Amino acid sequence: MVARRKVAVVGAALSDCGRVDDATPYALHAQAARRALADAGLDRTLVDGFASAGLGTLAPVEVAAYLGLRPTWVDSTSVGGSTWEVMAAHAADAIAAGHARAVLLVYGSTARADVRAGRRTGTLSFGTRGPLQFEVPYGHTLIAKYAMAARRHMIEYGTTIEQLAEVAVQARANAALNPEAMFRTPVTVDEVLAGPMIADPFTKLHCCVRSDGGAAVLLVAEEYVRDCRTSPVWVLGAGECVSHAAMSDWPDFTVSPAAVSGRLAFERAGVRPSEIDVAEIYDAFTYMTLVTLEDLGFCAKGEGGSFVEKGRLRVEGGELPVNTDGGGLSAQHPGMRGLLLLVEAVRQLRGECGQRQVRRGDGTLPRLAVASGTGGWFCSSGTVVLGAG
Repeated sequence: MVARRKVAVVGAALSDCGRVDDATPYALHAQAARRALADAGLDRTLVDGFASAGLGTLAPVEVAAYLGLRPTWVDSTSVGGSTWEVMAAHAADAIAAGHARAVLLVYGSTARADVRAGRRTGTLSFGTRGPLQFEVPYGHTLIAKYAMAARRHMIEYGTTIEQLAEVAVQARANAALNPEAMFRTPVTVDEVLAGPMIADPFTKLHCCVRSDGGAAVLLVAEEYVRDCRTSPVWVLGAGECVSHAAMSDWPDFTVSPAAVSGRLAFERAGVRPSEIDVAEIYDAFTYMTLVTLEDLGFCAKGEGGSFVEKGRLRVEGGELPVNTDGGGLSAQHPGMRGLLLLVEAVRQLRGECGQRQVRRGDGTLPRLAVASGTGGWFCSSGTVVLGAG
């Protein structure tokens, strides 16, 4: 039996993010890819694996061609916001098995600019085919699905709207430390509650921002780490799970597929949730953060409300800094945010985050991070545990 190689993230970068009115999605892909390769200090000729989703008819073919790559391993898995954590898991497996030596994950979107220019409208629904045909006629929009799940948690466990608002407040506090965040002005619980209603119980600040932007991550086999200019961040374990297609198929609105992907990732990494120093969690809505914290094992089911209301998610003074860049609620959310979670986790473990840098109790840099993405309406989840080199 051939020994499996260790796999490290050696390049991580964002493209220009936020308000980008003068770039195409392809340009943002290329910008992020160039920056990730430069971050690693490696030449693109080493890249023989490529993963992309969400752009073009044949995403990995079209984007790879635009980047001038001819990969011999590709992945186009598309499961919404969790796509990039799932792709990272697949890439790590491929590298470990010797099927690739260096895999580049890339994403780019002009979601905000397209709406602004009238090239598209806001995403209210994913379509009307398949199982969705039984929900769309009743006005069951994407945000309504998340709002209904949040209301179920409130009824089941007594979670309050003020507790959900705390997620937005603490995300904004973290964003205030990030010069690349779109919104940095602190907000209060009262301000969150006073905003315009979007889908009961979510007011505007319970919902993610709409931005432009992209990201790229480069994973390599262990023998290439010595050639890199950055410290490696090791992929310790990963898990993935798909749950339901229609809300009527979802057994319990208070349990996300992260309950499975997280358990698998932690088991494979050989670590416990209590050992994690920093968590990057998909947060299209405040409820996503709260329920994912429960399902990853950072608190018991039903205790997410009390967990978040005590300031635990803050970079400054928090017991478990979460979404340290400000997350999708305040920093950036360019359509599918999952790859940005990996970039921020890597940067935190390498100590590159400036004012928002997380420190452990003894003043040292974090050693373990988790990135957990969610797709659709809690339909899919991918979780990756990372360790500092």
